[in-house]
Amino acid sequence: MNTMSETLPSLRWKTPALRKGPERLERAGDHLWRVVDAHGTIRGHLRVVADPLGIRYRAERLQLASGRFLLVGEFWEADDAVAALRY
Repeated sequence: MNTMSETLPSLRWKTPALRKGPERLERAGDHLWRVVDAHGTIRGHLRVVADPLGIRYRAERLQLASGRFLLVGEFWEADDAVAALRY
């Protein structure tokens, strides 16, 4: 079965600007970034997702055993998603 998302081209999103905290974002995909702290430790990932009401930011952690991303939370602001990965 072919869904609409399978036929649409992938968009390369602009890196979200962070206003708070010491973290930086490193591109990991067209709509995925690694969240890296001041010491160079990867805290998790930030994923941009489309929502009918606007752009949402998902905070995720990679579970190495399964190779899957686990959702920490979904937010309207990139800074809020990154803050959720600090702890």
